[in-house]
Amino acid sequence: MGILSGVFGSKSEKKETPGINWIQLTTEDQLENLSKTSVLFKHSTRCGISSSVIKRFERQHVDLNDTVDFYYLDLLNFRNISSAIAEKFQVIHQSPQAVVVKNKELVAHGSHYDILELDLNAFTE
Repeated sequence: MGILSGVFGSKSEKKETPGINWIQLTTEDQLENLSKTSVLFKHSTRCGISSSVIKRFERQHVDLNDTVDFYYLDLLNFRNISSAIAEKFQVIHQSPQAVVVKNKELVAHGSHYDILELDLNAFTE
């Protein structure tokens, strides 16, 4: 079993990897309880680009585990939450996509390889 399939294969609330400590995004209520800078990573397990981006994203941002909450959304199982994100933060749904929220407001977003250009350090406290 690969690292990512082991991490994202279940619906538990929080999983740890050698990189980012992902929080599974499984309910719309979680969107109301974002308490610090949060990244909502929308991932399609069937997309090669999405798999490539998430691996590189993890390597880039492992040092922010203490200052950023990283949420992982499995688009194939929770499309309704993706729609809620699009509505709440006024972003067009894309996959893969990273939505950065601070103080419950959208501060940045990117899709596909543009995700790797997001400077998350600019949004930490």
